[in-house]
Amino acid sequence: MQRKMASVQRVRELRPIEGADVIELAKIEGWNCVVKKGEFQVGDLGVYFEIDAVPPDSAPFRFLWTPRTHEGPEPFPRPDKYRIRTMKLRGQLSQGLLMPLAVVEEVVGDTPPEPRAYEEGEDLTALLGVGKYEPPLPSGEFRGGFPAVLPKTDEVRIQSEPGLLDELRGLPYVVTQKDDGTSTTFLANPLDGKFHACGRNFSILEGENIYWNAARRYQLPEVLGRNPDYAVQGELVGPGIQKNRLGLKSQELHVFNVYHLREARYLTHDETEAFCRDHNLTMVATLERGDCFDETVESLLSKAEGTYPGTKNEREGLVIRSAEDRRSEILQARLSFKAISNRFLLKETD
Repeated sequence: MQRKMASVQRVRELRPIEGADVIELAKIEGWNCVVKKGEFQVGDLGVYFEIDAVPPDSAPFRFLWTPRTHEGPEPFPRPDKYRIRTMKLRGQLSQGLLMPLAVVEEVVGDTPPEPRAYEEGEDLTALLGVGKYEPPLPSGEFRGGFPAVLPKTDEVRIQSEPGLLDELRGLPYVVTQKDDGTSTTFLANPLDGKFHACGRNFSILEGENIYWNAARRYQLPEVLGRNPDYAVQGELVGPGIQKNRLGLKSQELHVFNVYHLREARYLTHDETEAFCRDHNLTMVATLERGDCFDETVESLLSKAEGTYPGTKNEREGLVIRSAEDRRSEILQARLSFKAISNRFLLKETD
C-alpha cells in the first residue's frame, strides 16, 4: 500500500494546550497535530500532511521553512532536506501538518464554481505534488527502476490506519525490531533473468557499494540462483549507514521479508526464519510473539520506545505482523504495520 503523504482527514477531537493562547491540539485518526486555535471545529475535514511529507515549494507552504528574519521580494527557497517532522510545541507532541481544505485550490490554482466535495481518506498526494522524503543512497549508481515483480519495502504507520488493530485483534502475532539502516532487496528477476541488488526504489549498478558488497558477502547471487522463486528483503546496518545506531563493528544484512515470486506472497514469520537458517542469513530480532493480539495505538507507541541492545541509542521502533499468512482488507495487502518510537523521531536529525 502506497503511503498517503497528503490526504483528507476529519478532526476527531480538539483539546486545549496549557499555557497556549493561539494553538490547540487536533486528533486525526491516530495522530495528534498542533493547529491554530479556532481554525477547525470537531468534525471538520482538512488536508493532513504525514510525517516525511515534502510539500511543494509554493506560496501556501513557504511559512514552514521561511526564517522570520527573511526580507526581500524573492521567496525563501525550500531547503533540500526539508520534510514534515515530529516536533514539540509548548510541550505537546505534534506529528504532521493539518491545513484547511482551501489549500487545495490555492495549490491547484483553479477555484470551481461550486465547492468541491471531499471524501474522508481521499489521497491528495499526487494532486498537490507532495513528495516523500527519502534518505540519500549511501553508495551506488542506479541501474534501473525497482523490479515490478514484488512490492517495495514500506510499512504503514499504525497512526495512519488504526483500524489495522481490529483486523489483527485476537490473532497470533509477531513483533520484530525495526532496525535503523537502509532497506534493500535481492532477487533473480524472472523478467530479465539477471540478479538484482536494490535500494528502496531502484536497482543498483554492480560495483563496490554496500548493496553488492552485502550480496557477495552473503552469497546471495548463488543462494537465489538455486532458489529463483524467492526474493530476500532486509535492512543493511552498520558503520557508514545512517548513524550506525545498532553500534555494529561491520556492515550486516538483517532480513525482514522473504517473498515468493511465483506465488506472489510473503513467507510467514516461521517460514522466513527457516529460510534464513537454511541459507546462513541473519533475521531481524524477534521481540515478542503471542496467540492473541490486543494492543492500542498508545500501548504500541510505548512499546516502540527503547534502545538498541548494548547501546544508549534510541530504537527506531517495531514492526507488527500476523504470524499467519493473513491479508488486510484495509491495506489490500499483507496484515503488517509499524510503530515508530516518538523518542527516536524527536532526536532524529539529518
